[in-house]
Amino acid sequence: MTEHKDTADIACRVALVTGASGGIGTAIARALAGRGTLVAAVDKDADGLTDLVEKMAADGLTAVAFPADVTDSGRINEVVDRIETELGAVDLLVNAAGVMRAGSALEMSDRDWRAIFSINLDGVFHCSRAVASRMKERGEGAIVTVASNAGRIPRVHMAAYGASKAAASLYTKSLGLELAEYGIRCNVVSPGSTDTDMLRSLWSAESDRQTTLDGSMDTYKTGIPLRRIAEPGDIADAVVFLASDRARHITMQDLCVDGGAILGV
Repeated sequence: MTEHKDTADIACRVALVTGASGGIGTAIARALAGRGTLVAAVDKDADGLTDLVEKMAADGLTAVAFPADVTDSGRINEVVDRIETELGAVDLLVNAAGVMRAGSALEMSDRDWRAIFSINLDGVFHCSRAVASRMKERGEGAIVTVASNAGRIPRVHMAAYGASKAAASLYTKSLGLELAEYGIRCNVVSPGSTDTDMLRSLWSAESDRQTTLDGSMDTYKTGIPLRRIAEPGDIADAVVFLASDRARHITMQDLCVDGGAILGV
């Protein structure tokens, strides 16, 4: 994805992006900053945020680091207050923080289950509540939650991850229904297999990349009809579109960006 200073299609001045030091979160932060948006980068990885902000600055892009754990609602409220005081009103929230722990639906531990839901669902709730309450008072804003195509279709060893993403998606849509009268749009972007550390952590052999493209009858998983694994920038482009004035009449929608992997379900 090429970064550029085209501000005609972007509706936000300040964007809060969670999970900003990760693959998709970083791509989103850079894509928004490349269109003139001031990015408040939020992640629990403080060192990663510092590295991100420095690299973006070297490329002429502006972001400010706000280390925080999305599972801590009190901390998130404090950070949102700081962002609005120091940078200005948040026009866009992107819930991109996420974690994946693969495992059997029957054998997954309580600890892993709770870790997945605390970030993928509770984190979306904490951040959305903190930001949307302020957006509601102003009567404008947009929220985009990064979910997953795994939230739409069963996957072997991804029951907890898929369930958490399905819940985050429905929460975001429900929030959009409640906030529509205030001019606030809430949408979802659901990536499929994307070239990130999270995806690569699931691979244990050189053939796994090809298997991702081809699919696997043993796990009832289709391949990718477009025959490519997404780049983080592909997901960022979808987020930028939903945040823009070009999507001003779109709310409560889930845009699946997976190369056709779930066959349009």
